[in-house]
Amino acid sequence: MASVPSLASTVQQRLAEGLSAALPEAGSADPLLRRSDRADFQANGILALAKQLKGNPRELATKVVESIPANDVLKEIEVSGPGFLNITVSDAAIVETLAARAADARLGVPLNEAAGTTVIDYAQPNVAKEMHVGHLRSAVIGAAMVEILEFTGETVVRRHHIGDWGTQFGMLIQYLIEHPHELDHKDEGAEVSGEEAMSNLNRLYKASRALFDADEEFKTRARARVVDLQAGDEETLALWQRFVDESKIYFYSVFEKLDMDVRDPDIVGESGYNDMLQETCRILEESGVAVRSEGALCVFFDDIKGPDGSPVPLIVQKSDGGFGYAATDLSAIRDRVQNLKATSLLYVVDARQSLHFKMVFETARRAGWLNDEVKAVQLAFGTVLGKDGKPFKTREGETVRLVDLLDEAIDRASAVVREKAQDLTEEEIAERGAQVGIGAVKYADLSTSAARDYKFDLDQMVSLNGDTSVYLQYAYARIQSILRKAGDAKPAARPELELAPSERALGLHLDGFGETIAETATEYAPHKLAAYLYQLASLYTTFYSECPVLKADTPEQVKNRLFLCDLTARTLHQGMALLGIRTPERL
Repeated sequence: MASVPSLASTVQQRLAEGLSAALPEAGSADPLLRRSDRADFQANGILALAKQLKGNPRELATKVVESIPANDVLKEIEVSGPGFLNITVSDAAIVETLAARAADARLGVPLNEAAGTTVIDYAQPNVAKEMHVGHLRSAVIGAAMVEILEFTGETVVRRHHIGDWGTQFGMLIQYLIEHPHELDHKDEGAEVSGEEAMSNLNRLYKASRALFDADEEFKTRARARVVDLQAGDEETLALWQRFVDESKIYFYSVFEKLDMDVRDPDIVGESGYNDMLQETCRILEESGVAVRSEGALCVFFDDIKGPDGSPVPLIVQKSDGGFGYAATDLSAIRDRVQNLKATSLLYVVDARQSLHFKMVFETARRAGWLNDEVKAVQLAFGTVLGKDGKPFKTREGETVRLVDLLDEAIDRASAVVREKAQDLTEEEIAERGAQVGIGAVKYADLSTSAARDYKFDLDQMVSLNGDTSVYLQYAYARIQSILRKAGDAKPAARPELELAPSERALGLHLDGFGETIAETATEYAPHKLAAYLYQLASLYTTFYSECPVLKADTPEQVKNRLFLCDLTARTLHQGMALLGIRTPERL
């Protein structure tokens, strides 16, 4: 079905027509329409226009109003102050627009006509290392942006750029050669748990690190093993693959707990670009984008200098011939643009890496891999803080394991669900506890602007009051309960009815869903969708307390209010799904 124009866009169009009829000399002036507290909408564009035309703004505003023909959308237009227009739309127009949205599986949300292909680089754990709280935001924000962009019609390619290469693998592989049973499983036939895989890797990592630090001969053998790995020695690569496979068992168990879909073909780690590194360096050097400096291949920038005023280069190849992150990241850009045909590259990466990505993107632009048709953006995110406002650590000062954090969220949420549950079995309480707990963690992250740090406070996150996912999930479950109790009464839009103030407020907000999705997608700003959904649940709560649904005055009013309930539930469900959060039917 075709997308449904929002009331804002319809009002905007009527005003623009009125402007050009009353003031043909104004050309296609923008009425500057926005939502307002004084009326449904306010248009402020006539003030700027009056300056331009050297006219009296109030007189011009009156002239515009007079030139708008009577119609069924605009109920009242009032000229206020120095020439603002306060606009009220008719109740019938609100209900008819919502009915058109309700008739569409996409709730009337348009597809982006300029959709392209976006590669999203997110959720980047390291092989043989435990995932900690610092891995949370990249995964959660990236997964939400995948869903949001796909919903707008963008072709999305997911990429998990895992840390699966580098000097530490020499130490790990050499240790495994000398202690061949360290990665064996207790029960070789059975399915291995993520916990068992991680404890094997942890034990091996600690033991090999201790030996590396204490034994010079082992250190020499480990360094020689790095050379074998980089040269593609078969035995060394086979053992390296064992570390990658063991780590994936663990990663998948964590992502599953996060209710996230991570697929094997989407995991292309640092190693995936090894074959391109030499050529990337050759292209950069031959084109003059990179130059040799003290034996290293470097790219210099006029605006990036160290504390002493000397230029800080991006080092693509070290003086010993080794490659750093820059060579891999530049090769990944080449691959994503030339082979995956990306029009946008989105990197969901910690804000502390902003300088690195600024230099990498500028280098790629100079090389011609990025241009006006292909853009790269870092969706930089802040740090997860503890309640004390400092980076989140355990009491012992250790980094918090991600799995412990998620388990605790699920435990807290299960307690809240159990307290409120009336007719849920233990199995249902456990299932809802996981949905509410993981939802709480994701929502706390996504409802904060990504660039800001946020405090991880589980008491707040699983609270039934305030801006939390639990509040939204309970609003959804409450509506489902009303719809179940409605019996034979079915939701139906009744445009002929007069709306109460809280019905109007809810209806106008429901109508803004498509515009919110478009803004969220364009700005890579999932917090805007979260804010919209919280506002929706709040307006629904006011409507619910002021407007009896099943005990409304007439059968027609019951149907219309059930219609508002149903469309609110569908909008909450769709919006939360785009954020990666479940909406249980009963809580």
